[in-house]
Amino acid sequence: MKKVAIKEADRLAMMTPAAAEYTVARSYLDWLIALPWSKSTDDKLDIVQAKRILDNDHYDLEPVKKRILEYLSVLKLRSNGSTAAVGKGPILCFVGPPGVGKTSLGRSIARALGRKFIRISLGGMRDEAEIRGHRRTYIGALPGRVLQGLRRAESNNPVFMLDEIDKVGTDFRGDPSSALLEVLDPQQNNSFSDHYLEVPFDLSHVMFITTANLLEPIPPALRDRMEVIELPGYTEHEKIHIATKYLVPRQLAEHGLKRSQLVLSKDALAAIIRDHTREAGVRNLERQIAAICRSTARRIVERKSKLVSVTARNLKDFLGPVEFFHDVAERTTEPGVAIGLAWTPAGGDILFIEATQMPGRGSLILTGSLGDVMRESAQAALSYLRSRAKQLGIDPRSFEKTDIHIHVPAGAIPKDGPSAGVTMAVALTSMLMRKPVRPALAMTGEITLRGKILPVGGIKEKVLAAARSGVKTIVLPDQNRKDLSQVPPEIRRKLRFRFAKTIDTALRLTL
Repeated sequence: MKKVAIKEADRLAMMTPAAAEYTVARSYLDWLIALPWSKSTDDKLDIVQAKRILDNDHYDLEPVKKRILEYLSVLKLRSNGSTAAVGKGPILCFVGPPGVGKTSLGRSIARALGRKFIRISLGGMRDEAEIRGHRRTYIGALPGRVLQGLRRAESNNPVFMLDEIDKVGTDFRGDPSSALLEVLDPQQNNSFSDHYLEVPFDLSHVMFITTANLLEPIPPALRDRMEVIELPGYTEHEKIHIATKYLVPRQLAEHGLKRSQLVLSKDALAAIIRDHTREAGVRNLERQIAAICRSTARRIVERKSKLVSVTARNLKDFLGPVEFFHDVAERTTEPGVAIGLAWTPAGGDILFIEATQMPGRGSLILTGSLGDVMRESAQAALSYLRSRAKQLGIDPRSFEKTDIHIHVPAGAIPKDGPSAGVTMAVALTSMLMRKPVRPALAMTGEITLRGKILPVGGIKEKVLAAARSGVKTIVLPDQNRKDLSQVPPEIRRKLRFRFAKTIDTALRLTL
């Protein structure tokens, strides 16, 4: 933008004042004429065809497909037989870890609706003028990126994707997230005013879609304008289906290979997912498939073989040794070790919590780069156990003569959140009672000083992480029982779920 402004300044400086004023006015009139004030594309209101397109382009993602088909159905009823755009477009916000298909889903929605597709990235945007445009008195002034996108689309009802809305910044040049309120608010965007044009433009027919990895960084006022749809990670079965139907054919085409030249078995794909990737999406999975395609291309070009068959046995010849190990059972054979379930921006993950005791003066040591919330959970767990020491068969005097150390491995990774209370209480009890936690068992939940277990979020992501890591039994807060309906049936069949309302119940289930 700065380079454009400098070039524009040099060009205008060589003109006479009258010529420069004429050039600026001509540019302004060109923008006024070029904007699609009344141009719109006709919507395809065939629900069956739209469902077919969404199913062909994306596997699963049923909540999103359901919402799009509902929108199409409402549009068809309100159109009264006309295919012109009617009514206000929805503002959807897809929230999920990287690689689950948030951005590519926007293109499929545009194709299903028969609309133009425009995408702009908001990541790192700090200048409010990027949204509202520059005043015409500035040299090199331009309209905002919203109107620039509509001009490129040549339609006033495209599918407009605002990518990475959770990464919008703020500095002395303004707050772009506040400027987005006028764009995304259905009550205001029918008269959106750009600083460059200073003429109201109707954005109510545009279907805005935003994407984010995290919901928390989005300002509450902006979040209130959007309908949030969460896209969790994929199961191993879903990843195999996605790889077979989408990723492998795409990589074969990109590397100039035919299907008769490379055969990737299902057990090889399962081994790639299990041993060479650890993610909620499929981005790294596609990279590993691309690595296999490159190795295959070299073998064919060197005429070492005409057909390459990849199985789980010879996979290390293409991708090297196993990168991820699942050591859940071995890590919980000793007292004082418990497995927790955590939510991360990249999906769910398992968390080992270790506790030990040594001679001291009754202090509590916490290590592992823990945040304030997890530190408070550890202190609450210790206070509850001290208050219930006699009932649990623990000598109360032992707390005064020993120091207790709680450590969460992988200390270089910051950890925080309200889900580790139960795991810390179980790890401490296991250490104090010299009883190991049941093997292949994980848990999640927050606790109170009265021994109650509070519900937590991200149940689906945590359950998927447990299934990937070889966990067999999961202890959940009783109030999270309803959240199991979001977990795929094949995962629910593989795992055993136990529910607890109090810490005492959790201890009986875990020790």
